[in-house]
Amino acid sequence: MTQTDTPKARFSRVMLKISGEALMGDLGYGLHPPTVERIAQEVKSVHDMGVEICMVIGGGNIFRGLQGSAQGMERTTADYMGMLATVMNALAMQSALERIGVFCRVITAIRMDEVAEPYIRRRAVRHLEKKRVCIFAAGTGNPYFTTDTAATLRANEMACEVIFKGTKVDGVYDKDPVKHPDAKHYDRISYDEVLAQHLGVMDASAIALARDNNLPIIVFSLDEPGGFRGILAGEGTYTTVHA
Repeated sequence: MTQTDTPKARFSRVMLKISGEALMGDLGYGLHPPTVERIAQEVKSVHDMGVEICMVIGGGNIFRGLQGSAQGMERTTADYMGMLATVMNALAMQSALERIGVFCRVITAIRMDEVAEPYIRRRAVRHLEKKRVCIFAAGTGNPYFTTDTAATLRANEMACEVIFKGTKVDGVYDKDPVKHPDAKHYDRISYDEVLAQHLGVMDASAIALARDNNLPIIVFSLDEPGGFRGILAGEGTYTTVHA
């Protein structure tokens, strides 16, 4: 497709939130390089539309703080370990993006200057203006907060117009569509309905933060080839969580 054929994107600056498990592919643990590369290509296809992209990647494919806590580990320590797992995923994604020609910065809430930049809001905004993908890692830098909340916080700080939440299904349903063929798909749903029905789009803190700042959330399937780009071009199946 030539530059003149590239459709105009609906948004100019977006946050893409994906889970660490999305990077596992068919593995039960860790990183599956072909899957990381596929997601990087999806990001590049949107970047090529001129969209400024922020990313937050969970760490559940390596270590999840809540699970560590449930097995007897002190919760704060477990959460810090989970934050370090998100840095590993961010570095893997940075490597995949830069191999295909997308300039990228990993920005962490916990200082580790040898491998990533510390979070400085104005510097991060400048990276976006220079069309670099910014991957925010280490959550908010605080235990007891999830990467969902970190993504919503950073999306607000970066003045993103929308959060894209990549999942394994093409939107929000009233029950698990894998187990229930009669599950109802929502095209649009309010923040309060998501909270009241415990639909699990994001954790309650993230939904409340998005609601309070009127930041829409688009839930879509990350497994659908071209799905991320398609939605920005006004196509595809997804759910919008809004006021």
